Amino acid sequence: MIQSMTGYGKSTTVFGGKKIHVEIKSLNSKAMDLSTRIAPLYREKEMEIRNLVSQTLERGKVDFSLWVEKDTAEIATPINVALIENYYNQIKTISDSCNIPLPADWFATLLRMPDVLTRVDVQELEEEEWVVVRKVIEDALTNLTDFRKQEGKALEKKFTEKIDNIERLLKSIEPFEKERVSKVRERITEALEKTLNTDYDKNRLEQELIYYIEKLDINEEKQRLTNHLKYFRETMAGGHGQGKKLGFIAQEMGREINTTGSKSNHAEMQNIVVQMKDELEQIKEQVLNVL
Repeated sequence: MIQSMTGYGKSTTVFGGKKIHVEIKSLNSKAMDLSTRIAPLYREKEMEIRNLVSQTLERGKVDFSLWVEKDTAEIATPINVALIENYYNQIKTISDSCNIPLPADWFATLLRMPDVLTRVDVQELEEEEWVVVRKVIEDALTNLTDFRKQEGKALEKKFTEKIDNIERLLKSIEPFEKERVSKVRERITEALEKTLNTDYDKNRLEQELIYYIEKLDINEEKQRLTNHLKYFRETMAGGHGQGKKLGFIAQEMGREINTTGSKSNHAEMQNIVVQMKDELEQIKEQVLNVL
């Protein structure tokens, strides 16, 4: 089963009075292109997070976000109480020892002191918390992988439809291919009879016709294209991570279709080739999204 590179995964948990969120988005890319936004407490684990994401997702343009929602009550109290007490004790000691009157509005004075309203959170990441956070990351990656598989099913259905169409169009060439040989023979013979007033060597004409028609033969191109279509189906069915291989097969299919068009020398055959090219272009556009 193929997987798309497009995906979205999110997971959330609660630990120690805070809500931890992980969100991961991915789009198509030739290689792993990972950008991260990680809450300060967990930045020491950035390399481990990057390795985990890269090993799981393999390829794609990936945006990873890890953030924390803290308790509102905790956010609403940014006053450093310990520092206020320290300032108060120092001012009172100086007032007593130097006989300096204390300020009339103690509270306003203390709030203007340096760093009183600046909260200094010194936090260390506990191993217990990291185990919980890693599990949230793994859950988000699992959700994204499931999303990729669903998108992959849609792509596989689309590819199968297009491959069926190309096979049908390839078979529809056969009647015109046989008709073309007799028309080429008639056209050349009529042209010779109109332009030459004398008899011509019919045996030599037959030899030249055979040589000319052999140059227009597309049996090899048809056989190779049939093989490529079969290989494309087999590759889709085998595991995942086959996006680049499918792209290479589509290129080879394009070569055979182009050669068939250049050898057609028949209006109906060329119309069919144009239709095959249209189907193939749609495959090439979508194959860029395959992991």
